[in-house]
Amino acid sequence: MPVGRREQIVDCRSVMGLGEGGGLAQRGTFAEALRNDVVVVAMSPGRRHITKPVCEITYGIREAGIQTSVLVLNAGSGIPHDAPRGALGSTFGIKPEEAEQINRHKLCVVHFGNVISHIVYKAELLLKYVKIPTIIVCQAPVDMEDLAKYGIKTRNVMPLEPKTEGMVVDIVTGVIRGESCPQSKIDEIIRKIKLHLNSN
Repeated sequence: MPVGRREQIVDCRSVMGLGEGGGLAQRGTFAEALRNDVVVVAMSPGRRHITKPVCEITYGIREAGIQTSVLVLNAGSGIPHDAPRGALGSTFGIKPEEAEQINRHKLCVVHFGNVISHIVYKAELLLKYVKIPTIIVCQAPVDMEDLAKYGIKTRNVMPLEPKTEGMVVDIVTGVIRGESCPQSKIDEIIRKIKLHLNSN
């Protein structure tokens, strides 16, 4: 797979793509890079949850020379079933094999949406099973304190009663779901990835 002047080998994909030319990865897709440095986790595609910014983010990370896998969650839509208001319709979850695939990497970058309560409940469930350092990319203006209030371990604020194995090490906000990701945001994500990869 030529990306810029570098070449990366990616074992892709576990299921057929959606749309003309199979461009959009379906739920349950895992495209594994040659080296397990970074994994980008996307919500499942659907009317509201579109993987579009994830494709551009992944391409930008690979273009920077970072070995990057991609996982589209099988049940990435909605909120967890044990969230206070419950899930009306689809329910967010993570399979044991998905957690295992993520945990093989050094760093996780996960893309969530624009509802703060959904972001914190999804992050709490994901990080119960994902043990590697995680960067959250989302649209809503979430910060470490918002996450720590729900028992999510963060690099800057540690909750009194942690509920998660994994830890959020950084957050990138202002990435709009279903829209093209501005180059400035891709650059910010790459800077933060390099910072945390080098500190591990």
